[in-house]
Amino acid sequence: MTGGPRSLAQLAGSASLQGFCALGLAFLIAPIVVIIPLSFNAEALFHYPMQGVSLRWYAAVVTSSGWHRALVNSLIVGISATCLATLLGGLAALGLNRLRTRWKTLLTCLMISPMIIPGVITALALFLFFSNLGLTGNLVGITVGHTILGIPFVILTLTAALAGFDANLLRAASSLGANPVTALRRVLLPILLPAVASSAVFVFVTSFDEFIVTLFLAGPEQITLPLQMWTGVHDDVTPAILAAATLFVLISIAMLAMIEILRRRTARLTVAAT
Repeated sequence: MTGGPRSLAQLAGSASLQGFCALGLAFLIAPIVVIIPLSFNAEALFHYPMQGVSLRWYAAVVTSSGWHRALVNSLIVGISATCLATLLGGLAALGLNRLRTRWKTLLTCLMISPMIIPGVITALALFLFFSNLGLTGNLVGITVGHTILGIPFVILTLTAALAGFDANLLRAASSLGANPVTALRRVLLPILLPAVASSAVFVFVTSFDEFIVTLFLAGPEQITLPLQMWTGVHDDVTPAILAAATLFVLISIAMLAMIEILRRRTARLTVAAT
């Protein structure tokens, strides 16, 4: 007799939870959804209802020398930081995975600390340190700063992937005559490739969206997309900023979708390997 009411209570609780989650999701994405239609506004105004639809602001972003320079700088820094962070973070993850001392937890915490420390503190520390090395006001310093911020994502992602890796596969490769480099290249890397690609996407998204560290390290010629958007908000507020923000959001969504696909592939390969 109690089965019916209990089932109804469970259904009501599940429906309430789903409704609460839907409201929370709507609250988070509403500001993003609002700006997208305004980026197609035919007038240089930020209001609803729109008086017309036009692609003029997207054309302004694409053809503007300022936006073009910012995009090129963001791509140069993002791709360079992704390559460096993936390489260094991958080596660090391999080292931590083989480490069998009580200091392993402390070393891991130190290596992922850039993602825990507030951005302003990290940016100020990098500025003071890089100033003495001549790495401020150029893309090299910004790339190094973004690499430092990206390494923790690689370490966390690859550490989780290595936790499910069967070390007997490397022993089998060694018993068949493969040297450590060959075993790493032919056995370990193919299995971890989805995790490596996923961490690389994380680093690129982080670099592409980074503002605070770039603000401290960049000079007048090293404007990136976030800095260009910030400058536009203060100096020349037009719907071109909304067009750039919409493109930014679409790129981020595509990157996150890629990360999810790679995460699922990594999970399937880990299960298959074990």
